[in-house]
Amino acid sequence: MRGLVAATAALGVLLAAGCSIQVDKNKNGKDKNVKIETPLGGLHVRADDTSAADVGLPVYPGAHIAPDKDGDKSADVHLGFGEWQLRVKVVTYDTSDPQDKVVAFYQKALGRYGDVIHCEGNAPVGTPTVTREGLTCSDDKGGSHVPVSDDSRISLKAGSKHHQHILGIEKNSGSGTHFSLVELQLPAGVETGSSESN
Repeated sequence: MRGLVAATAALGVLLAAGCSIQVDKNKNGKDKNVKIETPLGGLHVRADDTSAADVGLPVYPGAHIAPDKDGDKSADVHLGFGEWQLRVKVVTYDTSDPQDKVVAFYQKALGRYGDVIHCEGNAPVGTPTVTREGLTCSDDKGGSHVPVSDDSRISLKAGSKHHQHILGIEKNSGSGTHFSLVELQLPAGVETGSSESN
C-alpha cells in the first residue's frame, strides 16, 4: 500500500519534529495501547479492548473471545493524517459449534451491510461474486489487499472496497470454530480490487 507506506514514513519524520508518545503496558509488560500524536495526525493502537459490537456485528451465541496465534485477542488500529484515515478493528472468538453454523449466523448478520459474498481463499463461492459496492474476494494487483488472517480459508464479506465487514474462519483441526470479525476502513484512493473508485 503506497499510501500507507508514505504515511508511515511521514509519521517517522514527524516523530523527530515534535510529537507526543504514550505507551501503556499490560500486566505482563507487553505494549497494550500506543498513542502517537503529531501536528498533522497520529497513530492509535488499542489491544485486547475490542468486542464484536465495536466491529458492528453480534457475538455468535456461546462464543468466547480467544487469542490468535500471536496471543492477541483483539486490536483497534487507527492511522490518520487529516482526511487520510485508515482503521482496522479485529476481534477473535472460539466456539464449540461447527463452522457451517457460524457461517450461517454471520451470513444473516452481515446482510445489514448489503450483499454478502462467500470466499474460499481469494475465490468466490456461489453468488453474488461481488457486492453492489464493488467488493470482491480476490487479492488486488496493487498490493493493498488486507487479509483477515494468514490461516483464513473461508470468509464472508460485506460492504464496499473502502468500508468492509468481514468474518474470517481459520483452519483448525478440532471440531469447533476459531474465527475473527473485522471492520476495515480504507482511505480514499486506496483500491482493493480494481481501478474502479467508490
